Amino acid sequence: MTDGPRQRASTSGSAKDAAGEKESGGGGVALKKEIGLVSACGIIVGNIIGSGIFVSPKGVMENASSVGVALIVWIITGVITAIGALCYAELGVTIPKSGGDYSYVKDIFGGLAGFLRLWIAVLVIYPTNQAVIALTFSNYVLQPLFPTCFPPENGLRLLAAVCLLLLTWVNCSSVRWATRVQDIFTAGKLLALALIIIMGLVQICKGEYYWLEPANAFEPFQEYDVGLIALAFLQGSFAYGGWNFLNYVTEELVDPYVNLPRAIFISIPLVTFVYVFANIAYVTAMSPVELLASNAVAVTFGEKLLGVMAWIMPISVALSTFGGVNGSLFTSSRLFFAGAREGHLPSLLAMIHVKRCTPIPALLFTCLSTLLMLCTSDMYTLINYVGFINYLFYGVTVAGQIVLRYKQPDMHRPIKISLIWPVIYLIFWAFLLIFSLYSEPVVCGIGLAIMLTGVPVYFLGVYWDNKPQCFDAVVGKMTYLGQKFCVVVYPELGGSSSSEEEGEAMSPLSKQDGDNHKSADC
Repeated sequence: MTDGPRQRASTSGSAKDAAGEKESGGGGVALKKEIGLVSACGIIVGNIIGSGIFVSPKGVMENASSVGVALIVWIITGVITAIGALCYAELGVTIPKSGGDYSYVKDIFGGLAGFLRLWIAVLVIYPTNQAVIALTFSNYVLQPLFPTCFPPENGLRLLAAVCLLLLTWVNCSSVRWATRVQDIFTAGKLLALALIIIMGLVQICKGEYYWLEPANAFEPFQEYDVGLIALAFLQGSFAYGGWNFLNYVTEELVDPYVNLPRAIFISIPLVTFVYVFANIAYVTAMSPVELLASNAVAVTFGEKLLGVMAWIMPISVALSTFGGVNGSLFTSSRLFFAGAREGHLPSLLAMIHVKRCTPIPALLFTCLSTLLMLCTSDMYTLINYVGFINYLFYGVTVAGQIVLRYKQPDMHRPIKISLIWPVIYLIFWAFLLIFSLYSEPVVCGIGLAIMLTGVPVYFLGVYWDNKPQCFDAVVGKMTYLGQKFCVVVYPELGGSSSSEEEGEAMSPLSKQDGDNHKSADC
């Protein structure tokens, strides 16, 4: 590949841009390090705990076939998630760049592999996930207004769009505002879950623990099946999704070498504790059959135990999903920002506001792609197709940690864990991956096909240097207009990173754009 020469050429282009910014008063603009330890924990916890634990934790239960096995699955998947997060902690401080697994895969395995990770995220994963969370929020807000029927579909989509636009404005305005929103709503969902857990403990003190007694806990309500138990582990792993999101904003962390691993070590055990004890609480008030029959487990739990205060549960789900949308917007926009900085997305997305220091173009792009996804009826189908690919790249990233150890054994590593941990994670990952391929070959095959559509895009858009001059001129003009509209410039090199290599590595398009306008408007 020609990634090396392209980066050297691009860096010089970025230097010109930076010089232009200083001449026009835009020098010194960089992503601010405003995410402390509390906000870092809020990002991880807030992104993992969405609506699932409130609405339908039954995915694990129905496949585990008994309460006892379901609780064991929740604990084991929590431990495996912690091991994966430990591996990401080492990678995060070894390659201290925003972008998370995209940045790690690109640096270790090359531009094409990194681009495919970015492509599937841009095309499907984040727009669909954000759209689904926003629709869940609007459903729980509107449901009290339609007690005897379902809320109108257009009303749901409109309120979801309002939620997305409001949170995009907050994120564009200030990193501090966005993290405060995340902190407040994460605290709110933890308080709601604490209420569920406390009510469960009260139930146990009253002697309501029939399904927790060993003789009953492992009594199957359907035949045990190895395939179903593997599927329970897969569902459990998906429930912990979001554990790697803090790595997307590494450059905005205060003291990332300390706070990144600390936030991981605090958040993952906390989420595991909450998941396990919330499920224990649920079975003190409901039998497994009742739990599986409920479409909103926390709401049913509240109706049984909270009486006139049962309204707390649907409000908690709405607040949880609102915070989930905010966290997803915040982190996914940084992924797109990092991709643009490496030359894998339009260079406009690598710019930040001259005063607010927020990646406004990347946030607007994230919002627009999610709004477009709200207009389609195939969101849930797309999620099924690409969920396998998302999980695939977790393993590829952890495997990259082992590859990097052998390729660059003397590389500075502020955290260096034993290689037994990535090996354990990869064994578990391979087991689930093989089972997924075996149980749903068509779905996995379609997911792989969607990902591979990025190969020609990479070679045409990224690898091909000598594009027609008219094409470069059009893209340059569009970038210039976008820059004027958003009042953004390229961040200064090394503004929030620890080395020059972490500055912009822009595409030939970006070089052309920089030469054309050099941020003269800012």
